[in-house]
Amino acid sequence: MILEKRDSTSGDLLKIAAKKIQSRLQKINAYRGARKLGLYYSIGSEIPTHDMIQELLSFGTKVYLPKMLGRDIEFREISDFSSLEKGSFDIMEPKDRCPVDVPDVILVPAVGISHNGSRLGYGQGFYDRFLEKNKTVTISPVLEKQVVRNIPQSKEDQIIDWIVTEDRIYDTSQFG
Repeated sequence: MILEKRDSTSGDLLKIAAKKIQSRLQKINAYRGARKLGLYYSIGSEIPTHDMIQELLSFGTKVYLPKMLGRDIEFREISDFSSLEKGSFDIMEPKDRCPVDVPDVILVPAVGISHNGSRLGYGQGFYDRFLEKNKTVTISPVLEKQVVRNIPQSKEDQIIDWIVTEDRIYDTSQFG
C-alpha cells in the first residue's frame, strides 16, 4: 500500500521533493560534516539521488554507492558516473576497481518508515546486514506520505537515525 502511494507520485513532484530534501539534509550535522557519504542510485519512484550525487562530487565529497555481493552489499567510492555499471537488479553500481570503504553517513532507501526509524525496505535485508556489521549514521530520504505510524520490526532490522522528507526532519532518537 505504501509502495503504491509512492509510485503514484509524479516525476515532477519527486524532483521538487528531492530538492527540498537535499536542502534539509544540510541541517543535519552528521551529514554536513561527513567526509565520506554513502548514497544509493535511485530507481523508480525512490527519492531521486542523481543530482545529489553530482553535486557532492562537484564539491569534492567522497561519494560511495552500494555494490551487491551475493546476499550482502559493500560501499565503493565513485569519482563520477562513468565509475558505474549495470549490476544486480539492473541497478547502476560501482565497478570492481572502485575502492571499498565504510561511509560516515549513509542515505538508506525505504518503501516506508515509522517515526521511530523502523524501516520497511524491499525485503532482501541488504542494508540491515551491512548496518549490523558497520556502525554509521543512517538517514532515509522519503516522501512525507511514506512516514507511517507503525512498521513491524524483526530482530534483524536496523533502526534509521534520521528521516528527511520534503516537509520535515525526524530525529528518531526522540521517538525511542
